[in-house]
Amino acid sequence: MKLNKYTVDDINFAGKKVLCRCDFNVPLKDGEITNDKRIVAALPTIKYLMENGAKVILCSHLGRPKGEYKPEFSLAPVAKRLSEYLGTEVKLAEDAEVVGENAKAMAAALQDGEVMLLENVRYRKEETKNEENFSKELASLADIFVNDAFGTAHRAHCSTTGVADYLPAVCGYLIQKEIEFMGGALANPKRPLVAILGGAKVSDKIGVISNLLDKCDTIIIGGGMAYTFMKYLGHSIGNSLLEADWIEKAGEMMADAEKKGVKFLIPVDNKVGKEYDENTEAMIVNSDEIPDGWMGLDIGPKSQELFTDAIKGAGTVIWNGPMGVSEWKNFEAGTVAVANAVAESGAISIIGGGDSVAAVTKLGFADKMSHISTGGGASLEFLEGKELPGIMALQDKD
Repeated sequence: MKLNKYTVDDINFAGKKVLCRCDFNVPLKDGEITNDKRIVAALPTIKYLMENGAKVILCSHLGRPKGEYKPEFSLAPVAKRLSEYLGTEVKLAEDAEVVGENAKAMAAALQDGEVMLLENVRYRKEETKNEENFSKELASLADIFVNDAFGTAHRAHCSTTGVADYLPAVCGYLIQKEIEFMGGALANPKRPLVAILGGAKVSDKIGVISNLLDKCDTIIIGGGMAYTFMKYLGHSIGNSLLEADWIEKAGEMMADAEKKGVKFLIPVDNKVGKEYDENTEAMIVNSDEIPDGWMGLDIGPKSQELFTDAIKGAGTVIWNGPMGVSEWKNFEAGTVAVANAVAESGAISIIGGGDSVAAVTKLGFADKMSHISTGGGASLEFLEGKELPGIMALQDKD
């Protein structure tokens, strides 16, 4: 799927100041970055801008400082890591108000091919409210706006949509890649198209399931959300996760799948635990035999086989959400089996959502996937068929 928006390839950046919105919302521990994949994902666009003579002003949010300056949410560690990757100093404009005296002076002094970084845009309370004054302040620093932050494309904030009202706005390589992979998988997939949906809550994935029922050949349900479907079928689910308000809706979706000829697979057996604890007593039981007082924490071996068989012949696989509590060694087998099946399927594989991305990365399967999305909420909303404000705000090609 091609994106019908202007991109960095359509613009002459020589000598121009470019405000580039990236997603540098990286995990930190004691001030150190523990995973820099989002920084790495932004590098192709940043390098392109530098090599084409732009004066590059990067901006991003980090965490939730809630509209005030808090040093623990500073982008200083990001500036340091970017400097290492780019082989040139990336100066941080240390302004509590983001667009302050430092930022203005630094932007004015930028030479072609140089890069600077603004402080956390969420230090300003106007950012998340998309208030005009902050959008104008950001725009005042630059001649062109490049959005490459797919992870925040579902948010209408000053630095994602507001600034596009005041500058020519185009997208970077990461957003292009995300839309081409995910959009292509939905609009013109290599068939069969298999969607694997896991995670805790049915309510979080209702929109995705509803949208995918019109597009998929097979839908596989795992994780905590599967127990609501089992409950609909009249199974005893013990203390497993249940969204009682969504039981009827779960049933409707299963009936809808049948009507549309979509295979709808839920676990046939489970690894259950006595308590929600990594080292709890555990056993394997069929899905209609979970004893009172026990809870499902992973899919069982028969389910692994059922799901693996469905994935084997896939042309395209979309995976969002783990099969169980995959961060615990004792309950990761289902997620490992699915990851392995996807990696070996030869299908175009698209992994979206923080938990499944974390699982695939931790288990060492990341390099075997066609595309790992950088956007959790954004990829979910895209899979639901929603329009993303951060992409809608970019200039359309005629």
